[in-house]
Amino acid sequence: MSDSKSPSLYDDALEFHKMGQPGKLEVVPTKPMATQRDLSLAYSPGVAAPCLAIAENPDLAYDYTSRGNMVAVISNGTAVLGLGNLGALAGKPVMEGKAVLFKRFADVDSIDLEVDTEEVEEFINAVRYLGPSFGGINLEDIKAPECFVIEQRLRELMDIPIFHDDQHGTAIIAAAGMINALHLTGRDFKNAKMVVNGAGAAGIACTELVKAMGMKNENVILCDTKGVVYQGRTEGMNQWKSAHAVKTDARTLEEAMKGADIFFGLSVKGAVTSEMLRSMGPNPIVFAMANPDPEITPEDALATRGDVIMATGRSDYPNQVNNVLGFPYIFRGALDVRASTINDEMKIAAAEAIAMLARQDVPDEVAAAYKGDRPKYGPGYIIPSPFDPRLIVEIPLAVAKAAVKSGVARKPITDWAGYAAKLRARLNPTVGSLQIFFDQVVQNPKRVVFAEGEEETVIRAALEFKAAGYGTPILIGRSERIEATLKAIGLHNLEGCEIHNARISEHNADYTDFLYRRHQRRGLLHRDAQRYVNLDRNIFAACMVAQGHADAMITGVTRTYSVSYDGIRMAIDAQRGQRVMGLSIIVAKGRTVFVADTSVTETPTASDLCQIAIHAARAARQLGAEPRVALLSHSNFGNAPGGVVEVVRQAVMELDALESGGHKVDFEYDGELNARVALNPELMKLYPFCRLSGPANVLIMPGLHSALLSTQLMQDLGGGTVIGPLLIGLEKPVQIAQMGASVSDIVNLAALAAYNAR
Repeated sequence: MSDSKSPSLYDDALEFHKMGQPGKLEVVPTKPMATQRDLSLAYSPGVAAPCLAIAENPDLAYDYTSRGNMVAVISNGTAVLGLGNLGALAGKPVMEGKAVLFKRFADVDSIDLEVDTEEVEEFINAVRYLGPSFGGINLEDIKAPECFVIEQRLRELMDIPIFHDDQHGTAIIAAAGMINALHLTGRDFKNAKMVVNGAGAAGIACTELVKAMGMKNENVILCDTKGVVYQGRTEGMNQWKSAHAVKTDARTLEEAMKGADIFFGLSVKGAVTSEMLRSMGPNPIVFAMANPDPEITPEDALATRGDVIMATGRSDYPNQVNNVLGFPYIFRGALDVRASTINDEMKIAAAEAIAMLARQDVPDEVAAAYKGDRPKYGPGYIIPSPFDPRLIVEIPLAVAKAAVKSGVARKPITDWAGYAAKLRARLNPTVGSLQIFFDQVVQNPKRVVFAEGEEETVIRAALEFKAAGYGTPILIGRSERIEATLKAIGLHNLEGCEIHNARISEHNADYTDFLYRRHQRRGLLHRDAQRYVNLDRNIFAACMVAQGHADAMITGVTRTYSVSYDGIRMAIDAQRGQRVMGLSIIVAKGRTVFVADTSVTETPTASDLCQIAIHAARAARQLGAEPRVALLSHSNFGNAPGGVVEVVRQAVMELDALESGGHKVDFEYDGELNARVALNPELMKLYPFCRLSGPANVLIMPGLHSALLSTQLMQDLGGGTVIGPLLIGLEKPVQIAQMGASVSDIVNLAALAAYNAR
């Protein structure tokens, strides 16, 4: 493994890829396939209609098939990550992952194809005839110099965008950062002097792109493992290196660095020394992009030169050169105008759009990732966050405009404002917000109690929590049992974790007295409090958090939700003015829906539903969504009066009364509605008086039974991801996992608990 931050990461990654349906992708139909008529339209005889239409006009394939939103990720596995030539089959997990990123960040459908050959011509012939299937092709993890030949030939042979991300993705993001670094230091492309160390795919691409952006040939020195690529050199040369050979007396990287303004490293750990950095010009720009370890670390660079502007390929340092800022959005723009290629104009437009985004005021979603401090354009912020919600608009828009202007767009866009609105609608703000919350935890790590610390799944989760940088995991249990489990699963230490045995804890007496004081007037004897603290790890963990000896806790893996919740409430109260409830997040088909209450109130009254709606809307807004709240029942606006319907109707009236009484209700709401009408804008048109301006994204369930049934059905039948239920409203941050939760579920909930411990 090129980067293994914890002993359990390898096994957990295997389990992640294995669980449920193996792999990370599946094919899901976009049209109904339930009835014979559906099938006759989707296949024979109805499918003949679009076939004949496309045969007459090939452009109609974009209207009648998925081609216009489909990219193939294709590799032969000869340069898989930093692992080398693993072969086509072993590279498949990476290609599936790349396909997932296309969908996650830019709503581009993608499929991976692994071609089992290292012969250039065989690979080209395997790919060239796939053009009718896809709107674009992303080449991935193909070693140099073969990747140069393959990409160039396929671009000549095919009339769809061909993009080798290992080359151009890195080049575009690095160029974006360089635009801003040059701006901050008062330089320009024409006069700056640059050294590129690494003459592989990314190094050559970076060199070519900066020259296309105006840097003079003689001002760029390319180096490889044998030193400077200079005119007249014969050793280790090829046509792609020769194209960038310069007249220079420098023969080593050390000599080339003297007086340079910019260094781009796409090579190996430690390639740049402090002496080399000192020899550079004023305000040096150093992009040390080797992964996982840069050519020089930011700590060493800043200790050597306080005036350096630094970027790396790592997420734990500022200014990460991350390809996910580029390729999803570049293909989004190219597909939307049906571009025949991705040319230099489109790459430069993407780089400039990324650069300009870093200069704009940062939105709240991104500010949250920086502990509430809003990052500002400057040496520490020259490349925007990968989770900036504006990326989905700004980059495709710039790429599409460049494609139209340069004449490679076959479907020019005229309504750019309308196109921007469509791009904005593709964004799933909640998913991005969740990741930003996790990033903030890394910036401000916490002490989190894992109450069921002897369980294998919990131990693995604790190790992953620590490895992710979220903070210090505290395992509750007997050290000998925990160590035995650790040994049984092939791990060796819990470095960075704490183990607390409830019975022998130094705080045992304090927790007993604390519990007794809370419940002595409710019939609890002191010896009962002692027994609870000694024997119930859930209650012990809750006392630990309540007394400030830990910041948050996670439990629930070995006991039912209600039992876990009751134990927690022995030590932790509800937050003043806050409704305690469970909020589940369903992410499906590119949209997010919040469901409440999914864990606490079994049979809510009208007043309960009113409060649940208010607090669920507030939580949804904190997670990046503008709430449209539907109070659900089995009927629509009085079609079946009485019973639950009346309770829901009364809850809506209470919300109305709050509004009329001067208490502002700052979100859209209506009810009673059934789920189909609440979620389907076409059905909602049957009720023109409905107050919701669009499909509901917050669903208030009439009872715990319906809330749990609906979310569990979604989780077990597939079609979406269910996060939670998240427990909100307690004085201290606590999350309760479901019995049988996976390592990933536990880590995510623990991280959310840590986030709420701000």
